[in-house]
Amino acid sequence: MHRTVISGTGLWIAPEVISNAELVASYNEYAERCNARDAQAIAAGDKQPTPLSSEEFIVKASGIRQRYVIDKAGVLDPERMRPRLAPRPDDQISLMAEIAVAAAQDALRAAGRTGADVDLVICAASNMQRAYPAMAVEIQQALGAGGYGFDMNVACSSATFAMEQAVNAVRTGQSRCALVVNPEITSAHHAWMDRDCHFIFGDVCTALLIERADTAVSPDCWEVLGSKAMTQFSNNIRNNAGFMSRSEDRDPEDRDQLFRQEGRKVFKDVCPLAAEHITTHLGELSLAPDGVRRFWLHQANLSMNQFIVRKLIGHDPTADLAPIILDEFANTASAGSIIAFHRHKQDLQAGDVGVICSFGAGYSIGSVVVRKV
Repeated sequence: MHRTVISGTGLWIAPEVISNAELVASYNEYAERCNARDAQAIAAGDKQPTPLSSEEFIVKASGIRQRYVIDKAGVLDPERMRPRLAPRPDDQISLMAEIAVAAAQDALRAAGRTGADVDLVICAASNMQRAYPAMAVEIQQALGAGGYGFDMNVACSSATFAMEQAVNAVRTGQSRCALVVNPEITSAHHAWMDRDCHFIFGDVCTALLIERADTAVSPDCWEVLGSKAMTQFSNNIRNNAGFMSRSEDRDPEDRDQLFRQEGRKVFKDVCPLAAEHITTHLGELSLAPDGVRRFWLHQANLSMNQFIVRKLIGHDPTADLAPIILDEFANTASAGSIIAFHRHKQDLQAGDVGVICSFGAGYSIGSVVVRKV
């Protein structure tokens, strides 16, 4: 078995920013139009009014202050409430592949590699642009990579689950250099018209390279000590959109054809599961939570992350121990923990141990324990 390292990380940031103030103004205009249209039904008690939002509500509920998106105008249009994304002909690179290539090139530069060094590409995200051909194969071609590629979806845990597959492929010698990309165009499957979640998501793409330790040339390597994944079925986070929707004569705007969740139930269920998962994983590696220098956690909700780390170490975490990037990026599904790792690893010293962990729909939890080389 070969020792494996993360030798490079990359990040693509969507070009436009939506502040909480802008988002609230747009959503409240939408809500007021709904309430004016439904005024008689609301007065008769036949329908509940569409609730208004506020900046204070968003920050208290999530810790989010802004988000990056590919198209701002469409999201903020009260008559549309979704991005405007132009279709591309089949002979042009797909949007999801394009942003994945940009993040991948960033990771390759950091690792001192080129696309030709890669022999495995895993495209892991909460939603794919199409059913087939696999996005990973298109990304593989665009980068000039060899070997093979495939897509995988474990919702917000897609990145860590893909990392486990990449690590195992390199460790066993099946692959020499594996690329994991996480193109998350969450704005396209988000329910911007739902007050309880309209502020949650943003667009981004992350990438990381996993290769053999004895052949890596990067000055910034992180040995993978172990990876662990678990799933437990729950309907509390769900999106029913799929290839059968047209055969069911579904309206793509139906509420269940977009992201939805039972937020309080998710918090109550997932936080203890994640803390237990991390503790067990560390124990299997003869490590303890208080010996971890940094936790790079899934960036869904500030209170969730604080709860999980508090349960692990017995006191409130500092931003140094468990950095937060969701105030800037919002929830970016599978990419969140990788953004945190990408942005907050440079100050660690050789020998320092960290945990990359994601959790989300499924329920799914994935963790990767790393040590600075």
